[in-house]
Amino acid sequence: MSRRRPAILVLEDGRTFHGEAYGSVGETFGEAVFNTGMTGYQETLTDPSYHRQVVVQTAPHIGNTGVNADDDESWRIWVAGYVVRDPARVSSNWRATGGLEDRLATEGVVGISGVDTRALTRHLRERGAMRVGISSVEHDPQALLVRVRQAPQMVGADLSAEVTTAERYVVAAEGEHRFTVAALDLGIKRNVPRRLAARGVTTHVLPASSTIEELLATGADAVFFSPGPGDPATADAPVALAREVLRREVPLFGICFGSQILGRALGFGTYKLGYGHRGINQPVLDRATGKVEVTSHNHGFAVEMPGVGAGAVVPDQVIETEFGGVEVSHICLNDNVVEGLRARDVPAFTVQYHPEAAAGPHDADYLFDRFVELIEGRTHSEGRTNA
Repeated sequence: MSRRRPAILVLEDGRTFHGEAYGSVGETFGEAVFNTGMTGYQETLTDPSYHRQVVVQTAPHIGNTGVNADDDESWRIWVAGYVVRDPARVSSNWRATGGLEDRLATEGVVGISGVDTRALTRHLRERGAMRVGISSVEHDPQALLVRVRQAPQMVGADLSAEVTTAERYVVAAEGEHRFTVAALDLGIKRNVPRRLAARGVTTHVLPASSTIEELLATGADAVFFSPGPGDPATADAPVALAREVLRREVPLFGICFGSQILGRALGFGTYKLGYGHRGINQPVLDRATGKVEVTSHNHGFAVEMPGVGAGAVVPDQVIETEFGGVEVSHICLNDNVVEGLRARDVPAFTVQYHPEAAAGPHDADYLFDRFVELIEGRTHSEGRTNA
């Protein structure tokens, strides 16, 4: 194997790591975050919620199974940069159609390998997610640090318009069509409409700029607000749209960024987590059942409960809002972060994590069944059928 070019990684607090170029040769900037998943690197890379983020993989060996045409969660790689310790020299899997590094290079993703990702992760965990630069063309850390500190921060970033679909499209139900869902694409992953299709739901995916009239013109029995990147405090238009959905009492389900949007629509605030939740091993308590689920996460912001400080246990009580009572349905057992909301007087609920998780885990897949049951209950109460 030919010798790789030297590369450097510089965090905004000046901490520097040396390694070798991985993927495309060049320079990139973004928010440094770490993902604790042992598998699913292709799904991570193609998740739109990682737009403008430099992802550090805590698993030491990356690229072992190559890449294929089926595991992408969108049409491109979205990460701003990629950090790994030991890239696979040879990929081996019966589904592979190519190697990971070739894919990164083809799509212009600048990465770095040979980095002590454990030390880097510990630094981010202690100091918090921060801006970072990776370069295999600049070898002066101080010169790169200047540009890192000039890069935009994630707080205040309005990014959904940069990742949303340009044109609406439809994912048909598998087998018998039962219901129609209008999905607002704030950075949707392909596995969401797949999980709905498996339950007989046809999903109309619409751009983030869509109006309530455009959503309902699909004949929607319900509305879905997707995951996505950026600061939810900037998403005033989606929040206003969510309020319109709530006023009309159309069943609503939101995931991740969509959960934060609903939280704001209900009158709650949002805040940035120190280093976020990213990985496929986060324990979440479903307060309705008492079950602890192992779940997939990718979020750097969370919903803030009135009068409850960060890290404090959220009371198991009903909170009164303009739209009636709301309860915190799920919490993260690592840090007590709000992981789900359920409205008691209007047909709406959300979760902060990813029940559509690919490559897993699948403990939370039942939430799509809850969504279908919510739609069923609404259509039956209105005397409608969906043949």
